[in-house]
Amino acid sequence: MEARSLSVLLLLLAAAATPAPRDGEPRSCEAVRKVFQLRQLGSFRGVPEFPRAGVDLQVCTSKNPTCCTKKMEERYQTAAKQDIQQVLQTSSATLKFLISRNAAAFQETFEMLIKLAENYTSTLFCNAYRNMAAEAATRVQEFFTDIALYIFGTDISTKECVNRFFDNLFPVVYNHMINPGLTDVTLEYAECLQMVRRDIRPFGDIPEKVIRQMGRSLLPSRNFLQALNLGIEVINTTDHLHFSKDCSRALLRMQYCPHCQGLILSKPCMGYCLNVIRGCLAYVAEVDLHWQGYIQSLEELSSAMHGTYDVEHVLLNFHSLVNDALMQARVNGPELTEQVNKVCGPPVRKPTQSPHCSFDRNKYSQGLKMFSRDVEETLASRRKEFISHLRLYRAFYGGLADQLCGNELAAADDIPCWNGEDVVKSYTHHVVGSGIKAQAGNPEVRVKGTDPVINQIIDKLKHIIQLLRGKSFPKYDNWDLRQTGSGGSVDEQISGVCDDEDGCGGSGSGEVKRVLKITDWIPDKTNLSDIKQIHQTLNANTLHTTGAGCTTKLDYMTLMLISLVMLFLSLW
Repeated sequence: MEARSLSVLLLLLAAAATPAPRDGEPRSCEAVRKVFQLRQLGSFRGVPEFPRAGVDLQVCTSKNPTCCTKKMEERYQTAAKQDIQQVLQTSSATLKFLISRNAAAFQETFEMLIKLAENYTSTLFCNAYRNMAAEAATRVQEFFTDIALYIFGTDISTKECVNRFFDNLFPVVYNHMINPGLTDVTLEYAECLQMVRRDIRPFGDIPEKVIRQMGRSLLPSRNFLQALNLGIEVINTTDHLHFSKDCSRALLRMQYCPHCQGLILSKPCMGYCLNVIRGCLAYVAEVDLHWQGYIQSLEELSSAMHGTYDVEHVLLNFHSLVNDALMQARVNGPELTEQVNKVCGPPVRKPTQSPHCSFDRNKYSQGLKMFSRDVEETLASRRKEFISHLRLYRAFYGGLADQLCGNELAAADDIPCWNGEDVVKSYTHHVVGSGIKAQAGNPEVRVKGTDPVINQIIDKLKHIIQLLRGKSFPKYDNWDLRQTGSGGSVDEQISGVCDDEDGCGGSGSGEVKRVLKITDWIPDKTNLSDIKQIHQTLNANTLHTTGAGCTTKLDYMTLMLISLVMLFLSLW
């Protein structure tokens, strides 16, 4: 509305102004004075009432009398840089919003997935292992806190996080399941159990399996979020450029020098505008190649983040692997007791017992709710939708100057336009291309050297492209992943199909399939921890997970029987 009012006012001023004589000299500076004041460049008292000799002007020089003073020229130069900054920010606003909105949405989704996975794991203990649930809740919470820190950029090791979780869990399992007593073991004895866990392997190969799955799924998600944040940084950098002195003078000549001759409505010729803007954005144009690589790498990463790399599947089936680990420790209890006694001695216990799981059924009757979601609302489909929109901006930086001149700055075809000196029918100088090298023949702007800020952002783009392409996944032909372990070699194709080794088969307490969409077993109550309300808005739908507590969703004996049968079948 303000821009429209400005245009109307300018038209009225132009209509009221006395036309310039044939020699180009304005008869009055009244229109220039009013526009100068309207743009809030200064008081109109500083603008001459009538044209004068512009001997003190440095850029807007003319052989004819002028409506400008040296002070006005300085104000115009500041305004010209501000104008181009505003145009740059307007042109990138939609792209910036696309990336920042999705970065926030994906981060909130990951937060929700982590909290749901924590809920499932703690509820497993409350349902099936109530005597150790209270102690296990702390270990579970610490583990998922580490997972969240890793995904959101903290420099920690997922392998160490998983090992620390099972190290801390073993004393609890040993005390309550393998060698139970009336009271808990002492802190010193618990520390001994933590130290021997990796040697005696009470949970079999489950910790290694979790390490493998977490490493595959969390690193791509971490890199994906880092890449989105870098995209925002790139746009913020190019939105706030530092223009060279030569560029600033060229912008002044293009946008405001016509005012000095009373030509307040004239626009630059297209070729003239392209030369000026391509010269001023020469360094930014160098971002183009790396920006295209950035978007292509994001697309490749997004396409590969499924199957064994599906963070949804891995996180929400973590509780199944924990249950498998506990069942294996129970089956091997006598052997584990013998091994522990050799290293740590018989259990040394405290005089008091830790509290068991407790909850208020009435207060938390609503519990954890899951909303059935269509395929279009899964994390993978959101990534696909985002990439499809982002792909439209692949050539954004390569065509930025053309976009600015074509949409905002330059005069339309077949309309008299400003060429830097006068209003003409067309621009006759050579029009250069984009990029630093192409500016050697630019008749309007001299470009020399490089921009260290732009160079830094290019280096960051190169680095994130390397992460997305080379370090997110093992590099094999056709994205093949080959592993060799004690059981021989396992060949896996990164696809939507995964086998039992990767946690896609049923186990223990039941498995969650393709999160947020279908679940075979979903606890009605949340875990012991107080959980903040999570708002996850996807397509105007909001998921709320609130509360704390635990429940006996499944019959204990039935759960144990099913788990034992499944375990013996796998061993058989």
